[in-house]
Amino acid sequence: MKHSRITTAAPFPWALCALIVASMFYKPAIADTKAIKEQAMALRNEAKSFEHGDGTPRNPAKAVELYCEAARLGDVEAQYNLGWMYAMGRGIERDDATAALFFTMAAQQGDMLAERMLRQVGTPITKAPACLSDPELNDTDGDDIVAKATPEHRKVMDLVQKLAPEYGVYPRLAMAIIRAESNFNPEAISPKNAQGLMQLIPETAERFNVKKPFDPEQNIRGGLAYLRWLLAYFEGNIPLVAAAYNAGEGAVNRYAGVPPYAETKGYVKRIREIFKREDHPFDPGVTSPSPELPKIISRRLM
Repeated sequence: MKHSRITTAAPFPWALCALIVASMFYKPAIADTKAIKEQAMALRNEAKSFEHGDGTPRNPAKAVELYCEAARLGDVEAQYNLGWMYAMGRGIERDDATAALFFTMAAQQGDMLAERMLRQVGTPITKAPACLSDPELNDTDGDDIVAKATPEHRKVMDLVQKLAPEYGVYPRLAMAIIRAESNFNPEAISPKNAQGLMQLIPETAERFNVKKPFDPEQNIRGGLAYLRWLLAYFEGNIPLVAAAYNAGEGAVNRYAGVPPYAETKGYVKRIREIFKREDHPFDPGVTSPSPELPKIISRRLM
């Protein structure tokens, strides 16, 4: 049975909780952009399907993961739903303090039902879950691509940070691709005539309307558009997306996974080392998934 929101509760002095949460971590600087809102909504809808088992087996842990990502991007319904899951122990261990944190996030955005729920769950935890931290700021192993950037590379990174949210792509993924492809050289040309920062071959440049492949902004936009498409096509699977960016989606489909090319295997390894995540949110409205994806997934599970 799907949950319904509680509509009766006494007023709750949540302002102090809101201040705790706001000062702790949560600054959705880009949550008001159209692309981010759409990305958050897609994550929330996917989370619902895993929470309730609508069209897919119930998987509360996956629902929590997706709701939390949507909550980080500012989706108030995801914040409320995740608070409810923790408050009710819906498929996960009950945790009132964590529930209070997510209800507080929703209440800060004007959700009156979340404000009322705070009366029942108390004070929020003082340390946010890891999933609420910006993944672009979590590199703690001393190999931070941003921290170690030269001034020239930093200019490219600043442009990526500005443009990537428009395409629903994490900046660190785009930076990993640029580093592997051109090492931040906007004039780079490969033996196969791949051009610019994100090494777009002429066919890909034309596909994504890049007229000037050596113009940094146009090249990055083209690469981001391609990444957004690949993320939808391979449903956010980073090894497959990286392999396709290097060898083409056709090669990934033919081999039902990362192609057995030494270059591509090394490329995927470099992307994973920098990006440090195995999956990425995606917009299913961009394109239908690869018809080979079920076969690829079944192979991985064997």
